[in-house]
Formats: sequence, C-alpha cells, structure tokens
Amino acid sequence: MNMTKNYDSLDSVFNVETEIVSVEKESKSLAKKIEHSKNDIEKDYEYTRGNLYSIIEKGQEAINGILELAQESEMPRAYEVAGQLIKNVADATDKLLDLQKKLKDVKEESVKGPTSVTNALFVGSTSDLSKFLKSQNGDIEKK
Repeated sequence: MNMTKNYDSLDSVFNVETEIVSVEKESKSLAKKIEHSKNDIEKDYEYTRGNLYSIIEKGQEAINGILELAQESEMPRAYEVAGQLIKNVADATDKLLDLQKKLKDVKEESVKGPTSVTNALFVGSTSDLSKFLKSQNGDIEKK
C-alpha cells in the first residue's frame, strides 16, 4: 500500500507535495558533518597549543636575556621592558589555560546538541485557517 495516497486529499487542500524523507540518510550525513567538525576543532586546538608553547618558551628566553642586560646596564628602561615581557608571557600562559577550557566547552556543546527547536504554529480558529487556505488557493489559481 502506498502511504502517499492516504495524504493526497490533504496535499491538495494545503497545496503541498508529500515527500517521504529517510531519517537514516539524514542522520548519517549529520554524523559525518559532526565528525568532520570535531577533526577540525582538534587540529585547530593542537596548532594553537603548539604556537602558545612556542611563544611562552621564546618569551622566557627573552626575559632571561633582558634581565641580564638590565642588571649589567642598570637602566630603568631595561627593567621596564623586562616587566612588560614577563606580563606578556604570563598572558600567554593564561591563554593556554583558556584554550583548554574552550575546547572542553566545545566538546560538551557538540555532545549536548540543539537546545531549542523552532516550529511553525498557527494560532487561530479552524474557520480562520479555512479562510486563509481558501485565500491562498485563490491566489495560486490566479497566477
């Protein structure tokens, strides 16, 4: 028995076409998109993490050098630059921790799924709906 025949009269009233959608196909394509997105997130995380480690290591080397220079020259500007470098390295380490938190949030969000679903809703009486559908059918027939 063809399931679409049961809805033919409704299709003509609502001026729509019946379409049977395979849920299995949609879920597979959605799973592929999610998996691809997870791979991109992991790659971006590893890349960013590596860059932050490199920045922190180079910053520590620069701090050691500028502190040595500041001690030898005893110039206030050298100490000021050393202080700025220390602050920048500390900020980079904070960013490294923030990166961990952001990755955790993204993973939890992707597992949780959508939080809201929006549906079309008609508010009114059946006579209002009937009048609306008749006017829609009349507009379509005129075109």
